[in-house]
Amino acid sequence: MIRKRWTCMLALALVLVSQSASAQPTYPTRPISFVLPFSAGGAADTVSRMLAEEMSKRLGQPIIVENRPGAAGVIGTNVAAKAPADGYTVLLTLTQAILTNQFLFTKLPYDPRKELAFVTEVCGGSVLLVVNPRIPAKDVSELLNWAANNRASFGSWGTGSYGHLTSAYLNRSRKIDLTHVAYKGEAPMIQDLVGGQIDIAFVTAFSAKPFIDSGKLRVLAVTGERRLPALPNVPTLAEAGLTDPEFQSTGKLIMMVPAGTPAPIVERIESAARAVIGTEAIRNRMRGIGMEPIGNSSRQALANYEAMYPVHQRLVQLTGAKLD
Repeated sequence: MIRKRWTCMLALALVLVSQSASAQPTYPTRPISFVLPFSAGGAADTVSRMLAEEMSKRLGQPIIVENRPGAAGVIGTNVAAKAPADGYTVLLTLTQAILTNQFLFTKLPYDPRKELAFVTEVCGGSVLLVVNPRIPAKDVSELLNWAANNRASFGSWGTGSYGHLTSAYLNRSRKIDLTHVAYKGEAPMIQDLVGGQIDIAFVTAFSAKPFIDSGKLRVLAVTGERRLPALPNVPTLAEAGLTDPEFQSTGKLIMMVPAGTPAPIVERIESAARAVIGTEAIRNRMRGIGMEPIGNSSRQALANYEAMYPVHQRLVQLTGAKLD
């Protein structure tokens, strides 16, 4: 009798659990926000809107891109880190906001290693080493020789930016003396580079390609592990002799969610994102603006982050850059 009663109770419990599970709404049931901690109009914004448009078709809900620029990505990243872990706030950010900023700021309002979780690395933005055409150097070796014997300047789109840290590292590691000129953004820096007010800069392919095509800038090398399809004759920095790990980093657009987001929801977002990034149409559109598609797993994205952590830490320590 007792055994029969327990059997009935177990059966009832299973029915109730089943009904409860079936009553749970399938994610997503409302619009999703993509928080981008940078201004509209750049490569990161362009790719984020590509993803939002295509992922919304797969997830069955609108995806709204919210630009939250300010403080080198800190403001928008903090908004996402503090959002509810329910899958309705997704962060699309660049490497600096979740990696380099940890060393550039004495204290951040968020801890990316504790408050955010990886979904995927969306794409990598190759950075080009370019010079004003009046500089006689035709390759990296000639540039280093010229810089060792001439007063020259390099521009960056801001203190602590990739261009600043990499150029400063080039200064120290190759014992040259380039003067740093910091700008508030990449556009005014490129304008002065074209005009000859500065001599050298690391620039994004997205912004520099039109000036390279028109002969207003000369490109000597590209960061990253492989050449750009859009500039197949331009060597990587490693091929040009700069094999230090500090020269191999590329700026990546990374998709993350607040830590604690349920695993099934993270998997759903990851699956949709990777499916979109894997389509030929999106890959071609990314490459058309100088971005190399990635779309790896959340586990691989985390592993890449951990591998680059000490590299960015060394870059900031060697250059002494600070943003507060």
